[in-house]
Amino acid sequence: MNTNTLHASHDKTAIDIQKLCKSFGTLKAVNQMDMTVYTGEIFALLGVNGAGKTTMINMLTGRLWPTDGDAFVKGLSIRNQMQKIKPVISVSPQDTAVAGKLTVRENLEFIAGIYGYSKAVSRTRADEMIEKFHLQEVSKRRAQTLSGGWQRRLSIAMALVSAPEILFLDEPTVALDVLARHDLWQFIQTLKGQITIILTTHYLEEAEALADRIGIMNNGHLKAVGTVSEIIRTAQTDTFENAFIKLARGGAQI
Repeated sequence: MNTNTLHASHDKTAIDIQKLCKSFGTLKAVNQMDMTVYTGEIFALLGVNGAGKTTMINMLTGRLWPTDGDAFVKGLSIRNQMQKIKPVISVSPQDTAVAGKLTVRENLEFIAGIYGYSKAVSRTRADEMIEKFHLQEVSKRRAQTLSGGWQRRLSIAMALVSAPEILFLDEPTVALDVLARHDLWQFIQTLKGQITIILTTHYLEEAEALADRIGIMNNGHLKAVGTVSEIIRTAQTDTFENAFIKLARGGAQI
């Protein structure tokens, strides 16, 4: 499948993935992935557990080395230019990455300091994130006392402290209740167009609600790429759920 031909009118490519592979022994977690993510869009990688979504993110962010193929982030190769890529990306991992004994504000200022900001600028960046993510009411509370929804919101705010061009959200709403998930969706939607977001999820409704385009993965393969309506039409089904089930069970690649 040549996904690079889709939406050819876009003239800005944030990520260009070319024949990317990752094997663990005989297991091919990611197998011959070709995919393009465009600047400013929210792109969802959708698949059941074990489909290869997190492995893909870990390669794009330098946590895993590819077995074969390459990917270009802002035109830079993940194989030999990762040190140049890291300043323009940020990750909110599947496991909420907050320091429990620090307050919300301290977490934000700490991360800003890691990125090399002065104390004064770190305070300013923390102020901006607290306002943007409506964290005022919990800014002085220790992170360990927050609900899962608040912790996830803080984790995303921390990922944005450095003002990255590309944000990776790995299963951002896993284990959240319905209300917390809905609230987080609203916050993610406010970022649309301001930053390129790659979102991994196994929730169909999350991909439908948030993503401009969706890539469906199955056993390390990219089975389909497109908008919800494009995937439904090409899979020749009546609903997105039925299209996903068909593809996740090994239906013909689109």
